[in-house]
Amino acid sequence: MANELTPLEEQVIAVSLVDRRSSLLPRSHIFLWFFGHRATSLPLANSRLEALRRYAILSRTSKNDLPQDECDRLILAGYDALQKEAIDRLIAPYRLQHNFRVRAGSIVRRGAENRAPGRLPPSPVPASGLIRFLTPPSIAKEIMRNLSTPRTRSALMLAMLPFALAPAAVQAQTQPPIQGPLDGSVDPDGDHIIVGIGGLYAPAYQGADDYRFQPLPMVDVKWGRFFVNLQDGVGANLLESDHVTVGVGLTPVGGYRAKDAPDGIGKLSLGLGGRGFLKLRQSGFEATISATKIITGNTEGVVADASLAFPIAASDKLTLIPSIGTSWGDRKHNNRYFGVTAEQSAASGLLQYRAGSGFNDAKAELAVVYRLTDRIGVMAMGGVSSLLGDAKNSPIVYHKTRPYGVFAVTYSF
Repeated sequence: MANELTPLEEQVIAVSLVDRRSSLLPRSHIFLWFFGHRATSLPLANSRLEALRRYAILSRTSKNDLPQDECDRLILAGYDALQKEAIDRLIAPYRLQHNFRVRAGSIVRRGAENRAPGRLPPSPVPASGLIRFLTPPSIAKEIMRNLSTPRTRSALMLAMLPFALAPAAVQAQTQPPIQGPLDGSVDPDGDHIIVGIGGLYAPAYQGADDYRFQPLPMVDVKWGRFFVNLQDGVGANLLESDHVTVGVGLTPVGGYRAKDAPDGIGKLSLGLGGRGFLKLRQSGFEATISATKIITGNTEGVVADASLAFPIAASDKLTLIPSIGTSWGDRKHNNRYFGVTAEQSAASGLLQYRAGSGFNDAKAELAVVYRLTDRIGVMAMGGVSSLLGDAKNSPIVYHKTRPYGVFAVTYSF
């Protein structure tokens, strides 16, 4: 039939299911470098196919019927009323559901099943390209792609932000737990705004005798290469791919309050550090390695950490995330945090102590994340941290091994 959509047009519709409305905006080369782009976010060279992609994106992402001028734009591109009806039928299952990556291939498959056997539709992208859209190797996408909306995935990811950095809060209670292995967003790698509230119950500082409850405000904003979140602070991703992310940022570095430390030790003030990180994703695992040079605050020095996580999608709503990790500090930092000076010794009655560089702790955690609604996610995480090396022998350390927990609720706009 003259009005039948071609295999190429069906694949353009399939590709449009993973494109955001922002992909329709004109972008300069400078804009693309700063704010990033995906191959599917670039306009098609063929004006007729680009008109089809535009119509498909707007129709899928609009709550109401499209304005008449957008429908006229499609007609002017050469599509008749019957072809428009065929396009609308293909897009209808995906409107306002936004779980496009899981279902994107169904349009192409449906068209192929209705044609003669052995006739493969021509592809506007390499054969592996569409597969990458459907099965991205990033573990963040792998475990979240079955959730009903990208906004849900964002809320879920933010709910897990405290997960890997809760040990950092155990080390320095004034620093909130600020990392999740699913860096992991709305698309996890796309532009998003997420807020929430949670709480941490952990030792007042690493090795402390007493526990402390601390409320945790949650925030996760991403725009292209730039980010603001509790994990990486404020900064930019210099390199982003399915398997590797390299970024830099400014992040808070915690200490402890005077009333939490032993009498006479005093406080260790909150500081600011420059952080560089490398994240590797392969076969469902995600490894993170980072180093922070402390710029302000009492701790000074350099700290580094490494973690390995393996998220498990137990169902379309429930995700389990086991993880292990460790942290390292140079001599200046460790001595500031765990050491006891002559003045502190005289005031507290504790022996003088100098800590050298080395690994400070090892930890194991398990996070349980559950999707309540399309916008709301909840997370509960429990972990155990054990001090190592010079840190465990410090006079201010009362317990070298202590558990901790985090709970959070997030909302995605």
